[in-house]
Amino acid sequence: MEVASVEAAVVDVDSKTITKADAFNKELTYIKNDRIKESAKLLIEKVPDYFFHEPASSTGKYHPDFSQGDGGLLRHTKAAVRIAYEILSTETFGDFYTNDEKDLMILAIMLHDSVKRGDNETYTRFDHPLLASKLVRDNANNTNLTEEEVNLVCSSIETHMGQWTKDYNGNEILEKPKTKYQRFVHLCDYLSAKKFLDVKFDENNNILY
Repeated sequence: MEVASVEAAVVDVDSKTITKADAFNKELTYIKNDRIKESAKLLIEKVPDYFFHEPASSTGKYHPDFSQGDGGLLRHTKAAVRIAYEILSTETFGDFYTNDEKDLMILAIMLHDSVKRGDNETYTRFDHPLLASKLVRDNANNTNLTEEEVNLVCSSIETHMGQWTKDYNGNEILEKPKTKYQRFVHLCDYLSAKKFLDVKFDENNNILY
């Protein structure tokens, strides 16, 4: 299956006009399978524009300083991807996954908060994992991902909130992670949101080290 051509949307990040996928240039190098990498680029182009400018938390209560302000959600996501990359680079953890599984989990992390504010709403949507999963499924036919790969990515996105499955009214909205893929994606998101974390970024929202 060929990846369908798509006119790349552009987003102004720090006064530089780049494609949405360009914002993840470094992170995309962590994906080794070119078929999965090209699919990732296409899916990133479908991410709402606000993702690249919003803070990770509307209140600032649940994320470290680097995740606040303009581009905070992007930086939070990049930190989670970097955590995944570093952990998966070790034999201790990486040997439990195939190379393609590693690529697909990194893709899931890239997109896990991609629709965090829903249709550009004021506050975080509690069901944003389901909205992000829907974004992937709605565009899956334009990628080179197999049905099994789409299911791995989407199920990992849908469960990335871990034990926090109930909305503000106590309604059970999300599922807890069960598979090794779901647990790993949740772990990386969880760690990247801890307030003791201090990740350094340059002026283009790239991790310095």
